Amino acid sequence: MALAPETIRVRTPRSRQDRTGRSLRPAPATARFERIGVAVLLLLAVAMPGRLGEITLASLVDAYVQVSVFVYATLLAFFLAEDIFDFDIGGFFRQSRLLQIPVASFLGALPGCGGAIIVVASYTSGNVSMGAVVATLTATMGDAAFLLIATRPDAAVIVLPLAMVAGVVTGYVVDLFDRSHFRHSGDPSAHMPRRIWRIRLRDWAFAVPALPGLGLGIAALFQVEFTGWLELAATVAALAGMAIGFAIWAISPVRNLTHPDDPALTRAAEETSFITVWVVAAFLAYEYLDQFAGLDLAAAFKAAGPLLPLIAIGVGFIPGCGPQVLVTTLYINGLIPFAALLGNAIANDGDALFPALALTPRAALIATLYSAIPAVILAYTFFYFLPGIP
Repeated sequence: MALAPETIRVRTPRSRQDRTGRSLRPAPATARFERIGVAVLLLLAVAMPGRLGEITLASLVDAYVQVSVFVYATLLAFFLAEDIFDFDIGGFFRQSRLLQIPVASFLGALPGCGGAIIVVASYTSGNVSMGAVVATLTATMGDAAFLLIATRPDAAVIVLPLAMVAGVVTGYVVDLFDRSHFRHSGDPSAHMPRRIWRIRLRDWAFAVPALPGLGLGIAALFQVEFTGWLELAATVAALAGMAIGFAIWAISPVRNLTHPDDPALTRAAEETSFITVWVVAAFLAYEYLDQFAGLDLAAAFKAAGPLLPLIAIGVGFIPGCGPQVLVTTLYINGLIPFAALLGNAIANDGDALFPALALTPRAALIATLYSAIPAVILAYTFFYFLPGIP
């Protein structure tokens, strides 16, 4: 017997649905074409003869061995821990009003943006206060935290706790004096990142060069000189890892933040690829300006003097993790002082600002402005009184 027309469900090849039936459309084609164009230009630069190709290749190897593999290992460990110790944070917020602000600040201080997004979604549902939103956005450093932990753990153990404490204090002050309430009646889950659902072949492929790359990265930490076969191994691992990572980034179905329920291996590959793009951009910008434009970036930043922390705080107001990863990379390379890094870490909201602006834009803007106050205070305290830390 033929089925009635209304019982037939047609699914287009470029659309899929999540478990709630909501359509999950891929990222806009224009965005993918732009990413593919960037990846192609990078490969062409590596293949160029002379200094351009040499500098580009050396920067890719350094970015992969010194940064990318450590970010990947940190992300993978963190996401696996999330899967193992999962619990109902929404229910906790509803039952523990007195602990909302410190818990929100702790979630914000966790590397990445997932914890801060949870708090923002809880605010729109009426489960947490405005102070909790300010606390989590003040404490969060976004994906830049993974980069800092992987490359400068001595700085991370100062920045992340300070940002968390600043979030707690600012959150309680806000709840004490601020009586504004900007709720959104929409569904917060509609603004969650797109799900991927499964571990793909490219996720396994990304892990293959990352394992020897991590070993090479650890060797580099112990000042092992890469010559002979070690130099060849580092180059091969970096080129393979970068090629796979740029391919993942170029055709990714998500913008930059993965869904917390996706597999850990998939999330680590996606987010490491995104962070690596910005790290490579920072490395190449520095090398190209230094080698071809004759611009001494270290001298230029030094000339900015007392304005540097303020500039870094201003960059922190830009939504997303990309600019913040760039600031962290500048610090790692010794181009900006610790005070500028700290100011940026406290002022920036990472990717958590995107759903906040979509769900409750007035609250998001006010919370961002509130976070600038501790950012300025702490940044200039370190700039003038503790310039040698860390």
